[in-house]
Amino acid sequence: MKLLRLYSKEMEKLINRLSLRKKRLERTVAKIIEDVRNTGEEAVLKYTYKFDKVKLTPRQIRVSEAEITGAFQDIQPEFVTKFKEIMENIERFYRKKIRKSWRMHTPEGIILGEEVFPLQRVGIYIPGGTAPLVSTIYMIAIPARIAGVEEIVLATPPNRDGLINPYILVVANLLKIKEIYKMGGAQAIAALTLGTKTIKKVDKIFGPGNPYVTEAKRQVFGYVGIDMLAGPSEVVIIANRFSNPLFVIADLKAQAEHAGGLSFLITTSKTLAKLVRKELENGYLVLVNNLDEAIEVANQIAPEHLEILVQNPRRVIKRIRNAGCVFVGPYSPAVVGDYAAGPSHVLPTGGSARFFSALGVEDFMKRTHLVIYSKKALEKVKPLVEAIAEIEKMTEHIKSLNVRFA
Repeated sequence: MKLLRLYSKEMEKLINRLSLRKKRLERTVAKIIEDVRNTGEEAVLKYTYKFDKVKLTPRQIRVSEAEITGAFQDIQPEFVTKFKEIMENIERFYRKKIRKSWRMHTPEGIILGEEVFPLQRVGIYIPGGTAPLVSTIYMIAIPARIAGVEEIVLATPPNRDGLINPYILVVANLLKIKEIYKMGGAQAIAALTLGTKTIKKVDKIFGPGNPYVTEAKRQVFGYVGIDMLAGPSEVVIIANRFSNPLFVIADLKAQAEHAGGLSFLITTSKTLAKLVRKELENGYLVLVNNLDEAIEVANQIAPEHLEILVQNPRRVIKRIRNAGCVFVGPYSPAVVGDYAAGPSHVLPTGGSARFFSALGVEDFMKRTHLVIYSKKALEKVKPLVEAIAEIEKMTEHIKSLNVRFA
């Protein structure tokens, strides 16, 4: 592991890791989006052939019922039972987070409030690669369903045979996702945003991806909602001389399994630091003088996952402001959050935990403000509205009030 000095330029670069963008990547993604805008599925198929080396027809973009049925024959039978148990954990957590519409009444006859309702149609992007990210499907789809989203669309790139991993199809089916499309990369994000002849556009896009996918989400934001700009997975561990070094090493090695994943150990113990550096080549080590410094550094890094493995961790929790999810104590490794604990593993990365939150039911909902005034109430507030409208020189705003009392 690389030893980082506090307040060094290298430390500052890692803290600001999300801000770096490549102009060439921006131009490439912009061209892909424009192609999909102009030619729809033709562009999606062209880029699928170019990047995924698969030649599909327009009819083959959408996964068929036969492919889904066949997928159940290609998985381990006990998987479905285990998966349903995981679903229960996640559903139990998110049922506690449902927001409801509300109203407030005043004696003057004013009714104010919010109408809360779900998005109608959302897209989930699941990256391709050697390992199927089945966990990301249910970590997004379950809170979406609990929020009341009617239509969930899944996009994921096909393999060289033009097929989708059977576990992805099975999980999607068990979650009642009826639309699954064989497409990946920036072209998939563009198709979900703009729509094509076959694919109806969505209201918001969720899910991680490679730099092209992330850049595409950045560029389409505003035409469509997005969850966040996801970067490589990351973990920070705060540990000291009381921490079990085997646990620390195992959790850092688990993080290294993620492509491009970042791992940080912040510790007051030189002995622990020496043991960890002997076992791991990758990652970053920050030696601090005390837990106060450790907390300060962790808040600056604002990690996706933060493990607190010190004695008496509760006093540390209260001072953590910036983290996607905090795992407390020796028997709460980040991996349990990845798969089964309950809260979604879709978390802010790249330091964006300073201003983004973990995925919640509210991310699949919209709020509409409600204003109902009686004539008496409007008359009472009229001088206040007129005063501000006069300052802003909005004469028609004043007339809009006065016409009601003519």
